[in-house]
Amino acid sequence: MLVRARTSFLVDDQVEEGSVRDTILASWTRSREWDVATDSVELSCEFAPERDSPLVRAAGPIMADVTDQLAGEPVSLILTDADGVVLERRTGDSTLNQHLDKVWLAPGFSYAERFIGTNGIGTALEGRGPAQVFGHEHYVDRLADLACAGAPIWHPVNGKLLGVVDLTCWRPDAGRFMSTAVARIARQIEGALLDQSGPRELALLHDYLTACRRNRGAVLAISPDLVMMNDSARELIDPADQVTLIAGATEALRSGRRLLLVDLPSGAIARVSCRPSWTDRDAVGGVLLVQLAAPEISRTRQAALPAMTSPTAVGSGVLWVKCCQAVDRHFHNREWLVLEGEAGTGKTTIARATHQRRTPAAHLRLLDADDYGPRWIAEIIDELENGSGTLVLTHVDRLAPDGIRALADALEPHRESTDPERPWVVVTVGPGGLDASVLLECFPRTVQVPPLRHHVEDVAELVPHLLTRLTRGNDLTCSSDALRVLMRNRWPGNIEQLYQVLRKAVARRRSGVLTAADLPPECRAITRRVLTPLEAIECDAIVDALLDNDGNKAEAARHLGMSRATIYRKIRGYGISVPGLEAGSRG
Repeated sequence: MLVRARTSFLVDDQVEEGSVRDTILASWTRSREWDVATDSVELSCEFAPERDSPLVRAAGPIMADVTDQLAGEPVSLILTDADGVVLERRTGDSTLNQHLDKVWLAPGFSYAERFIGTNGIGTALEGRGPAQVFGHEHYVDRLADLACAGAPIWHPVNGKLLGVVDLTCWRPDAGRFMSTAVARIARQIEGALLDQSGPRELALLHDYLTACRRNRGAVLAISPDLVMMNDSARELIDPADQVTLIAGATEALRSGRRLLLVDLPSGAIARVSCRPSWTDRDAVGGVLLVQLAAPEISRTRQAALPAMTSPTAVGSGVLWVKCCQAVDRHFHNREWLVLEGEAGTGKTTIARATHQRRTPAAHLRLLDADDYGPRWIAEIIDELENGSGTLVLTHVDRLAPDGIRALADALEPHRESTDPERPWVVVTVGPGGLDASVLLECFPRTVQVPPLRHHVEDVAELVPHLLTRLTRGNDLTCSSDALRVLMRNRWPGNIEQLYQVLRKAVARRRSGVLTAADLPPECRAITRRVLTPLEAIECDAIVDALLDNDGNKAEAARHLGMSRATIYRKIRGYGISVPGLEAGSRG
């Protein structure tokens, strides 16, 4: 029955209800989204596992004991990192050992679902819990002779997922003992990790647990590489506010302050009581007790702040909101402004939205530097001399030197004018900035507009907004599976690319529910998970360093001030692939 169900899923995309476990069906669906081949096992991408990590050191003695107990049995004990890369494999049966080599279940190769489909390791990682996969439940045909059970290993202090311990054997030899045994092994490894934890980690954990027992409100624990929060904190503190809150509290702990008020991007005010677990000039850690301002106070403050989400500038992510607030502040001060960012990030949208929010009845003019010529300069001069409101000049960085000089000459007579009616002038440029000092003298302020991957949480707000625009109000919504695909895309073309993707999807379905199957293939270049803004920035820095060093990972690591093992791990974790990286991966 299982073979028939699997065939039906692969051929007809249908499965008879009850014929396949829900966890396996979900994994099959993910495997298909990854475009995993069902008829071959070709793991050509070999990683450099970190063989001296805390996980390996903690698991070593335990795996040795278990291997001794299983001596002579056709069972393999496997340890992987959080990306499914095999760190250790211990097998007492030569036939099984040879078969595992043939299917690349060996040190240095990843058994994450995106590479090999449904299996005990990758499915445990994706599901964040124990996973058992027997015979034809595997997505790839050549794994059907095996059975495996995996259990995730969590750091006992910071709660991070470190990896998976897995038992793999021949399908006829599988039994219920596997899931129980592998769960026990995982707990033993976590116990060894706790024993390895330093005094600072243990002190912070003790203080955090004590605070949680004594307080019903929001409690957080922070250190340079750790953030813990209780259920109240997750419910009360908006994710967009957490970065600002933690940054302010970290600085307070470092300076010895015990109480502070933090203005949050959402408009709320947080009262934070800081209780240090230790103090050090280079690293601080402690527990935070957080109280949000009373609802009426928050509403009053929000009413006083300019709205950062308008019909044309959608988003509430921290970086996006800060960018909008900065532009609004410069508009209020009538400071001419450079908006710098990648193509499609919404530079013109922010300028237009700020104008419409502050002076909706005033004149707005957009002129594209790609249309440069005598008439283009004449129109700018006319706007400066006779107009008011806002003048937006796009793609100014594309101007030739003579165009730069002509534009500077047109702006110069007006740049220091005190006339309150003079136009507010904004220019937009690419990520290289404006390399023209004569023109920069006219624009004292520059605001960086973040790429969409740095505030990807805003995709959840952008999608319904863009769908409404594209369908002109028709009832078309986005399903959770489609939104998950969109949220996990790197969006090199930014908001404009998201718009074009949705435009193609709307051409196929104009009402009802948009599913993942309706999305065009170009949006399937997805990451393993949604990156936080800080992770996205770090990912970009690593990509830039690799490109600057012709793919040499050792040199890129040195440039970034990180170890070679760390950059390998992060390249793997972020799924980084850049031109020349494979060919230039020496070092």
